[in-house]
Amino acid sequence: MIDSFSQLKLDSNILKAIDELGFVKPTPVQGRIIPTLLDEDGDIVCLAQTGTGKTAAFGLPTLSKIDLNAKYTQALVLSPTRELCKQIAQDFKNYSKYLDGLLVADIYGGANIEPQIRILKKNPQIIVATPGRLLDVLKRKAVDLDNIKTLIIDEADEMLNMGFKEELDAILELTPTNKRVLLFSATLPIEVEKIAKDYMKDAQTVVVGERNSGSDNVKHYYFMVKEKDRYLALKRIVDYYPDIYGIIFCRTRRETSDIATALIKDGYDADALHGDLSQGQREQVMLRFKTKTLKLLVATDVAARGIDVNNLSHVINYNLPDEVEQYTHRSGRTGRADKSGKSIVIINTKEQSKIKKIEKIINKTFAKGKLPTGYEVCSKQLLSLIDQINAVEIREEINEYIPLINERWKGLNRAEIIQKFLSMEFNRFLDYYKQAPDLNIQEEKEVKNKGEYVPKKSEKGYKWVKLSVGSKHSVTTRHIIRMMCSLGVGKKGIGLIEVKRSESFVEIASSAAQYVVEQTNGTLYKGKNLFSEIVKIENPANDVKPSKGGRGRRRR
Repeated sequence: MIDSFSQLKLDSNILKAIDELGFVKPTPVQGRIIPTLLDEDGDIVCLAQTGTGKTAAFGLPTLSKIDLNAKYTQALVLSPTRELCKQIAQDFKNYSKYLDGLLVADIYGGANIEPQIRILKKNPQIIVATPGRLLDVLKRKAVDLDNIKTLIIDEADEMLNMGFKEELDAILELTPTNKRVLLFSATLPIEVEKIAKDYMKDAQTVVVGERNSGSDNVKHYYFMVKEKDRYLALKRIVDYYPDIYGIIFCRTRRETSDIATALIKDGYDADALHGDLSQGQREQVMLRFKTKTLKLLVATDVAARGIDVNNLSHVINYNLPDEVEQYTHRSGRTGRADKSGKSIVIINTKEQSKIKKIEKIINKTFAKGKLPTGYEVCSKQLLSLIDQINAVEIREEINEYIPLINERWKGLNRAEIIQKFLSMEFNRFLDYYKQAPDLNIQEEKEVKNKGEYVPKKSEKGYKWVKLSVGSKHSVTTRHIIRMMCSLGVGKKGIGLIEVKRSESFVEIASSAAQYVVEQTNGTLYKGKNLFSEIVKIENPANDVKPSKGGRGRRRR
């Protein structure tokens, strides 16, 4: 058992730097990975949850093996997002504070490429990059990867979920065959396994914790409400935790913006993070969130990837993710560094089965939460306010104002002063919750509808997208095709279409399926609020492969 970083064979200058950073005892993933990377040369697949210290796990031994006298790129780290890219690069710089002659370059999209090219011309020993921007600089011949000794793929599952498979393949093909490949991922879907099979040699798999399991420091809760009460339930939860500091996950950009706007309007310290923001806007929002001037960050899964913020108390799933495995990433943003956290899910009655699926994947049980009453919320807020008052330091300078205060409060007794002071701060809650309804609904026993429609297994390269409109809404196949084309999905990106009475199913090219969901979910279509999601087939063995026709794909 490794109890101290000093037990590891790290460079003394690195040990000095991390000691100043407050590193004392390696985390489980660091204790497993660092000795292996220092003592062995083979490829490694490491499965560990977000927030377990993976950057130091691969960063410290990588830095220890860098030849500072060699002025060429020796290590390449690939990251799915610019935020994570910048963070990893900064961590490397912090770890290497006392390594003279080391240059680390972070290369990412959404920023001016020219300054990045200038630093690449200085031949950094380590490059941290996002796949898209790295390919851009490779096409400009601004970087040479011929001497790469170590290639690290961080958050591999996230990278593939974001559609970087082609870019990743291209980069891997451009790197030397004799390099060492280190792949880090929270989950191991088939796509990640294929990367390991195609580009890694006899890779050793290291699992820290159980595969896909959630952190033991995170407690999982779900609250079941009527669909129309979803936002009211969110407010009720947020109000019940006066010291909340967390991320609220939504499924679409539009929903993210709408929820953040509503929260701000209702007086909460909230803001949105989504793909429509510029890099400058993103950085401004994240600065406010990291400095805790912003208590609630409303984000999509894509926008939140790469965010690493300590001490989050809550993760709230305003909607469940389309891919069940994504829940692991969401909940893993709290409960870090041996601190506890809560992951909360708001569902309607039709989503009970999804909770069971998630429980199986993360090997954790959800507790059914009961939304607090208005009285309970007010009591919690009042006690929190009193605690804040008790914690206030009394300064001597206030004494000179006491005569003025006494004059203004003349005729008021102690109880009246307290009541007036608290009411000034607390009336908003009293007014809002004085007739607050009970938002809880009784959980219904799951009943499988034998007549429920299940689409056939998607053909390779396609995913089923379920839409909450059907023939009873006067929707036809032609309408579905027209809708998809209006989103920029060409005819080749549309496969089978199944229009049922109250819902429809359309096959969309895998690369565009998530985009279609984000653009359609929550929109108004034919006078109806449209809900959409990617459908995952549970029993493909029982499905019948569809026949082909026309363009090679049959539409009904």
